[in-house]
Amino acid sequence: MKGKHKVVVKNNKLHYEFEIKRNITIIKGDSATGKTTLINMIRQYANLGVSSGVDVVCDVPCRILEGADWQLVLQNISGYILFTDEENAFIRTEQFASAVRDSDNYFVIITRESLYNLPYSVEEIYGIHSSGKYQNTKQVYQQLYKIYSETEHFPIEPKHIVVEDSNSGYEFFKDVTRESDIECESAGGKTKLYSLLCGMKDETCVIADGAAIGAEMEKLHKLSRIHRNIKLYLPESFEWIILNAGLIEGKDISEILAQPEKFIESQEYFSWERYFTRLLSQKTEGTIYKYHKSKLNPVYLHDRNKKAIVDSIEGIKLEKGD
Repeated sequence: MKGKHKVVVKNNKLHYEFEIKRNITIIKGDSATGKTTLINMIRQYANLGVSSGVDVVCDVPCRILEGADWQLVLQNISGYILFTDEENAFIRTEQFASAVRDSDNYFVIITRESLYNLPYSVEEIYGIHSSGKYQNTKQVYQQLYKIYSETEHFPIEPKHIVVEDSNSGYEFFKDVTRESDIECESAGGKTKLYSLLCGMKDETCVIADGAAIGAEMEKLHKLSRIHRNIKLYLPESFEWIILNAGLIEGKDISEILAQPEKFIESQEYFSWERYFTRLLSQKTEGTIYKYHKSKLNPVYLHDRNKKAIVDSIEGIKLEKGD
């Protein structure tokens, strides 16, 4: 399944309207924010149809995933948007993560917890709020908002760069900062970022794959709000940065970057980070830019290429005199 899908769930009192464009969407929030009501309305519509007083409008079918037979249900459906919530303990299991990985469905998961088995995007973590769109009628308009939409205070001149992993991305930023006063280190994985950052005193910029860091965001976001010296730069992935820099030829690249959801098949790619890695590898195969995730091709460190990549990263001063 791929593409962007608009979902409308409504009755005579409530009107939910939002768009889903990745295989995993998370809706968070405290009690009494409308999360459970959304699930209940979809369930009522599935059980009773129009006689429920609920209307669900979408170009693909929507239903609830719950109960002991959830695995059996998943094995027999394709092309659905599936809603589930934290009352279903299976969402925290590796079995569920494995099922999502192999599924041709989109999942909307309503939970206050971080789900560490799933690689979901920082861009697809939402809360629910009521707008005044229907304030003069009986209907309340419910919208999703991005929880982590707050922009960092860029531009910044970091004294310290922390890169999520130790692969090509780290090699690149290590080389870029070699002749500057910026210290660059690898966290050795996204789960290690928080503990490493807790002791940082200098102006520090975290560079991590936004496409799969969702489960870590609650801790990282709180830390960056308390310690204002910590900034979060979360592009889709390092491969996305290279593609966005304009180094690689391909008429379709700009179109893909503008609307990735039109091209990324959820059953094939567990996260968008994996897609951009595959895309960059395919586009550079047989060229001087041949890309390897585990070891950076030195061509990306040639002055012209390095400058093009650095210049595409807006708001972070990484080199002397740039």
